[in-house]
Amino acid sequence: MYYPDELVDRVIEANDIVDIIGANIQLTRRGSNYVGLCPFHSEKTPSFSVSQSRQMYKCFGCGKAGGVITFLCEYENMTFREALKELADRAGIQLPEYEDSPSRKREQKLKEGILDANKEAATYYFRMLRSDKGQHAYSYLTGRGLSRETINSFGLGYAGATGKGLYEYLKSKDFSDEVLQATGLFSFSEKGVYDKFWNRVIFPIMDARGKVIGFGGRIMSDAKDAPKYLNSPETKAFVKGRNLYGYNIARHSHADYVLLCEGYMDTISLHQAGFDNALASLGTALTPDQASLISRIAKKVVITYDQDQAGRTAALRAIPIFKEKGISARVVEMTPYKDPDEFIKNLGADEYRKRIENAKEAFFFEAETLHGKIEDNVDSKTRFDHEIARKIASIDDPLERSNYINAVSKKYDIDKKALTDTVNKYGLEAEDLKIARETKERLADQKKKQIKPEDGQVLAERLLVSMLANERRLFARAEGIVGAGDLTDPMCSRLCKIVFDLYGDGREIELAKIVNRFDDAEEQTEVAEILEPSMYREKYDEKELDTAFADVATRVLTNSIEAKMALAAAAEDAMGLQDLMNRRLNIEEVHRKLMGS
Repeated sequence: MYYPDELVDRVIEANDIVDIIGANIQLTRRGSNYVGLCPFHSEKTPSFSVSQSRQMYKCFGCGKAGGVITFLCEYENMTFREALKELADRAGIQLPEYEDSPSRKREQKLKEGILDANKEAATYYFRMLRSDKGQHAYSYLTGRGLSRETINSFGLGYAGATGKGLYEYLKSKDFSDEVLQATGLFSFSEKGVYDKFWNRVIFPIMDARGKVIGFGGRIMSDAKDAPKYLNSPETKAFVKGRNLYGYNIARHSHADYVLLCEGYMDTISLHQAGFDNALASLGTALTPDQASLISRIAKKVVITYDQDQAGRTAALRAIPIFKEKGISARVVEMTPYKDPDEFIKNLGADEYRKRIENAKEAFFFEAETLHGKIEDNVDSKTRFDHEIARKIASIDDPLERSNYINAVSKKYDIDKKALTDTVNKYGLEAEDLKIARETKERLADQKKKQIKPEDGQVLAERLLVSMLANERRLFARAEGIVGAGDLTDPMCSRLCKIVFDLYGDGREIELAKIVNRFDDAEEQTEVAEILEPSMYREKYDEKELDTAFADVATRVLTNSIEAKMALAAAAEDAMGLQDLMNRRLNIEEVHRKLMGS
């Protein structure tokens, strides 16, 4: 822990978890809690619950749980320190400098150096575009129809033709070669240092919080040996597959859908035309991480890729990724024009808006693509019919599935009963595969947490810790009988000590504050799962709880005593062994005390 618990608690108390989560996903009040669609997995029925009284969240679908810091770590991919700073800044609380390990200090310092250098580089490129040296690049942008306001709002710039200007500029700002090399903006060799971007229009790439993490560049010459577009390499601050161009603006759009483009110019042109929900992947095919980013701001996406074969192929690859993330996709038809930029220049924003409204559902886009490959023979038609049946079978909602059967049978002249029977056949196969996959994932998750289904001792320890943390009256019964030293699971033992220390100091237990004592997101989730009271409240009513607590505590204590007896016997500690044997014989009396009788 890098900051005192009191300071972390103060920051948490100043930030209501409902406000923080509600700013990112839609929450609806239900009783004393708030519910919404989980941002961490695909679902159609809300299973994500946020408790304002306990300042905790839990998804009853995927199991994700935690407090306000955990949420930012998981949702925004922040470190503990970044999440705490974000919340502190939001509340106007000044954080002191903290001591960290030398290696982590170096890593964090290098990342901050890269971001600082990128910010200065963006400033350099911005000024170069508006200088005499950047006049031809500026003319290129205005010639593409971009206004001065648009050029400024996206921070567009120009990399000079010398290949040395940026390096000299950043050195004048006292950046070290270590940092400059880590930015990926330069080529270091025995011959010297050269800018990787030169004679290019520059597109700064920003993360969700508006920090410049990388750059894209469009060449201003006809050189055949250089790529038309060039992106920054991946660094400690920039991973292409986890970021989207224009996301920092699109996330604040009021539209209920996102426009997914192929490149920088399409995105910028759409924004200029009034579509502030446009964004683009960064020179790579859409990744699951990018789809997850989109799912945080919208559950519908309209794919507006180029109309060539490469664009259609990219759209086909993106559709199943969106489906996996619970995002419904449609595809815009822009014929006779190649891309959104060209379309809007010729027909305008209103006509493009009509194309969006008439965009093909992903299913029919895939179907039409498959149908276009049919050859003039029975075998080819039959293969198409089977493929379309498989796609319909993958639809979960029975009414939606039925509607597609009706539509497809009419559109492609397929016997409705035969299609229905084939869909049902593939549906059963898909369900079997789904069950097998879910079982495999559940077993993998259990293995990861090192809890086997038959490992009742660890489960008992988790149940005991949860009961103690949520039911103060049970602490008085457990004190002096069972404690952290009796628990074999390291996390349970650690949590038990925290709970006993808090109770011993006369303090109230606040689960969110316990969760946020841990700076690792995975640990925070594990702690939240252990402390979640539904772990036992769903099993026992108020009358059954006393007996359940006594049974669980007795089991944990019995296991502890027997383990210590084995150690005493191995060490030939006769007196210690005798004492433990007496404790084991008196376990029934201990059970009665734990019952409160």
